Amino acid sequence: MRKLLYTLFILAFISFTIASCHWSMDGVGKDDEVMIDVKINRFDKLMDEYISLNSFSALQKMNSDYPLETKLLIEDVLMLGATNDENINLRLREYYSDTILRKLSAEALSKFADMSKLEQGFTRGFQRMKKALPHVTVPVVYAQISALNQSVVVGDSILGFSIDKYMGADYPLYQCFYYDYQCKSMSPERILPDCFKFYLMSEFTFPWEWHRTLLDHIMHRGKIHWAVTRILEYDSFEKEMGYTEEEGRWCREHADSVWNYLISSGLLYSTDPRWQRAFLHPAEYTLSLGEDSPAEVGVWLGVHLIDEYMKKNPDVTLSKLMNDIDYREMLKKANIPY
Repeated sequence: MRKLLYTLFILAFISFTIASCHWSMDGVGKDDEVMIDVKINRFDKLMDEYISLNSFSALQKMNSDYPLETKLLIEDVLMLGATNDENINLRLREYYSDTILRKLSAEALSKFADMSKLEQGFTRGFQRMKKALPHVTVPVVYAQISALNQSVVVGDSILGFSIDKYMGADYPLYQCFYYDYQCKSMSPERILPDCFKFYLMSEFTFPWEWHRTLLDHIMHRGKIHWAVTRILEYDSFEKEMGYTEEEGRWCREHADSVWNYLISSGLLYSTDPRWQRAFLHPAEYTLSLGEDSPAEVGVWLGVHLIDEYMKKNPDVTLSKLMNDIDYREMLKKANIPY
């Protein structure tokens, strides 16, 4: 009987959480008080000039004006070797001289010839971020062509995104290399949320000790997405995550049973990386929840748990939230059974 009552209480809680997931913008502040104007550095165009024309001046500018961006691309993204290797520049040019990559580069540069709307989005987002998180540095933002490698890269006060990874879900070349669920996240509208997500993850790192549970990971990832939703002014968490209406509906309809399953099965307290991947990583669907479920259901749950905590604790600022990793204490303060 006690177990039944406990289960019913959990179900009632989750239903309440989903029904009250709207939040106020109070506490973030007016963006016009923070003077920020983001211009996207066109590292992509400069490198293409070097590749296409074998331009020595473009290569010089890459090394003098974009040394860290060049180093990240060559050493970490493409893994071609060290930037001080004797033949590294020739190796880079030969790599991008591939026929498929030349076509991809040309089409990406054409599609993203004008980045004024993206610059407006970055400007407003970083204005709001800086107002709410004054100690976080606004990075230099740049575009690159990564040859279908990393979508977003973060370095020391720099933030780069790969235009060739955001050509649209229906871009023909993607069909040769990616699954449909991966293509869905490769649209231009995903640039801003991806960039802010990875930048905040780099600024508010999570100590990945072995004893961190699935609950910790769910809450931490949820916290990042909750912040991005506010910063970029999405009108729902589902839109920030890139969910379709059907995927959002599935989560709302099954939230009770998923939360109860995680608790009753003991998975919520598991430290097994396999379950963390199953509930938090992109995939066709969430393992153990059925093929009708969307991916990253754990992230979706985490966002709503954080939202409930913030509504129950209105004195908590975004800065305090982002620096707090005691997630069980958050659940206690939100009166959430776990």
